[in-house]
Amino acid sequence: LEEAKKINLSLTQLGLCIKSLVESKSHVPFRDSKLTFFLKESLGGNSKTTLICTTSKKYCHIEESVQTLKFA
Repeated sequence: LEEAKKINLSLTQLGLCIKSLVESKSHVPFRDSKLTFFLKESLGGNSKTTLICTTSKKYCHIEESVQTLKFA
């Protein structure tokens, strides 16, 4: 459970960094997590980044699939 919390926190911070970059804000919070700090050059540099998300067509996984699509 603790590991899942930390993963979710890192993904949230990644989403906030991407949002800041898209909106061209003056401050991008790269240092808020280790994940975003390590990906700083990939996200804010001259490289292109691709995000691949997978979803399920099963009804029991609908909530997780919707959250994945919102993140993407």
